[in-house]
Amino acid sequence: MPGTSVRIGLDPILGLVPGLGDALGAVLAAWIVIEGIRLGASAATLVRMAGNIALDCVVGAIPVFGDAFDCVWKANLKNVSLLEQHTIDPGGARKRDGLFVAVLVGAVIGVAAALLAGNVVLTSWLLRILFGA
Repeated sequence: MPGTSVRIGLDPILGLVPGLGDALGAVLAAWIVIEGIRLGASAATLVRMAGNIALDCVVGAIPVFGDAFDCVWKANLKNVSLLEQHTIDPGGARKRDGLFVAVLVGAVIGVAAALLAGNVVLTSWLLRILFGA
């Protein structure tokens, strides 16, 4: 951005176009994932890359906040870094990918448990209100 040390790429600029900008940014970002496939990146690395793009696209679609998020998140730079790590140190990249998958699975299990607990609490509360038990 002019007058600052903050650098922005094409993605935040495209994001200024409502609806179409974030979708076009995601399509362009997919090219990096295709390069990852071509370079033989592991499935976990490709999932991490797709997750970066998905988060960028979903949060980027929020008016005003999404545009600021696009300037900070820099999904494409993160994905290029993941590919560089895979190319330089495939074994180390696989270990980091394994850790990422483990944390992701743990987070999904945690969210599912929280939702289940919330449903149990809500259901018991509704039953007490309805039946006075």
